[in-house]
Amino acid sequence: MTPPDTAAPASAASPADGQPPSADAQARLLLLIDVFSETKRSKGIEGRMKLAKLDFLLRYPQHFKKLMAARRPNTDVGEDPWLTGAIEQSMIRYRYGPWDPTYYALLGALTGKGLIEPKHEDAVATYRATAAGHDVAVALAETESWRPVRDRARLLRRHLDLSGTTLKDLIYQTFPDIVEADWGTQL
Repeated sequence: MTPPDTAAPASAASPADGQPPSADAQARLLLLIDVFSETKRSKGIEGRMKLAKLDFLLRYPQHFKKLMAARRPNTDVGEDPWLTGAIEQSMIRYRYGPWDPTYYALLGALTGKGLIEPKHEDAVATYRATAAGHDVAVALAETESWRPVRDRARLLRRHLDLSGTTLKDLIYQTFPDIVEADWGTQL
């Protein structure tokens, strides 16, 4: 593994090409966070590491299928949420596995719009959908293009609602190529 330079690359400091976070990326994260906020006992998604690993499995359906085949072989994984097979923006290999440098901007945009509420407890940020965020997520999930994303997020909650560290370890065990990739490598 090659550690990144001490100076943050331009792409890590700001969203891709200095543009604001895309509406699709915001919608995807909102749906994911909302699904993990649906139950009364749920706190939302605890930690950016857990958010990144769940988002990785949501964005890369082949990796999700492979992990589920190894972990829960008889589970119906549903339809692929990305019908075109294209990934809007690739994630990179970073310190604890898959990461997207735009997370800070995405989470800031969703927070600024009042769609999610971050809480910080014991140095861990937890992200939960607000009532307004839940309403937007429900409206998105009613559309043909976003329903499979919500359904996949629910599968993630049902089968992989684990700690960020446990998810990282599962990803490392299942995908050794990610562990072996140099930091900053696009996945």
